[in-house]
Amino acid sequence: MIVESLDPRSPFNPWTYRDDAGLTGADLVGYKVEAIDGGIGKVDRCSYEVNSSYLVVDTGPWIFGKKVMLPAGVVNNVDHDDRKVYVGRSKDEIKSAPEFDETTYAEPAYRDKLGSYYGGMY
Repeated sequence: MIVESLDPRSPFNPWTYRDDAGLTGADLVGYKVEAIDGGIGKVDRCSYEVNSSYLVVDTGPWIFGKKVMLPAGVVNNVDHDDRKVYVGRSKDEIKSAPEFDETTYAEPAYRDKLGSYYGGMY
């Protein structure tokens, strides 16, 4: 796994996991995802590419079975014992994010839109 260093004085990089998030090389697929105000689903897939890392979360019944994409920078920490990923966003913020689309999620325009959405909260 590749995790790029993020100096706290640096601008927010939505596509890079924080050094202190506690990833420790684990595959996060299947981990539960907790927003600051409650659970939102489980990790369906994840990426550890430098400057392009993300989680795709299957929200189950919370948003009627839709998936959401979370840039790696919103991950606050990972609890491997409980198999949970904690993100620094509320359920409403995540629900209001640009809609995830299986066919366009890798395109630069979508990444820019999603990164700007989450980056604008800092």
